[in-house]
Amino acid sequence: MSQFQDRVVVVTGSGRGIGKEIAKAFVEQGAKVAVASRTEANSQAAADELNALGKGIAKGYAVDIADFEATIEFGKQVAADLGPVSILVNNAGVTRDGLALRMSEADWDTVLDTNLKGAFNAVKAFQRTLLKAEDARIINISSVIGLTGNAGQANYAASKAGLIGFTKALAKEFASRKVCVNAVAPGFIVTDMTDDLSAEIQEQIKKNIPLGSFGETTDIANAVLFLAGREARYITGQVLTVDGGMVM
Repeated sequence: MSQFQDRVVVVTGSGRGIGKEIAKAFVEQGAKVAVASRTEANSQAAADELNALGKGIAKGYAVDIADFEATIEFGKQVAADLGPVSILVNNAGVTRDGLALRMSEADWDTVLDTNLKGAFNAVKAFQRTLLKAEDARIINISSVIGLTGNAGQANYAASKAGLIGFTKALAKEFASRKVCVNAVAPGFIVTDMTDDLSAEIQEQIKKNIPLGSFGETTDIANAVLFLAGREARYITGQVLTVDGGMVM
């Protein structure tokens, strides 16, 4: 039997892309997964697709993770529907790219509120059950941009760098309760966003990746599964870069 059988897992931003792949990985291991997305259409469609696998259980939730009160209510609903949460994956994220000189306050706030404050909100919503759970895990999905910065993404870089700082601080605070807190920093992963790039730009980016290709969403899901498992029981406060060697 899988070590994740019947474990209750929350994955924010899991209506599509990386988050959906992470949710799928846990469902395939027999977990009960709360699939959270900003819209009911996305969360329900993803949950229906994952339930069709016939392995674990997926339940869709529509929640704006940037809204503190809404996230607290989401936490209560998940506990009532699925039981105590022992694994939280903070994946929800947005971009509002633009040079800092021209960036609006609204674009700054939208990215920081979702990418960074959203992770704080989710931890507050589930902290009581996580602190009581056996083999509890919090895994924050950051980005290599949070390690290197990137022109035109000051808001995104700040949010993802902040998420790494949040990870390390939380790891120290929660260590006495044996809750491991880590981050995964993806590089360029094949998603809707990379599909929108021209072939020429994609090739330029690949020249800066030592392994010479974009990663797959399954690469991130596998990293998350590792950090969530017993094999990672002695790892906390760390950042696992999954980037083909971009950041060394």
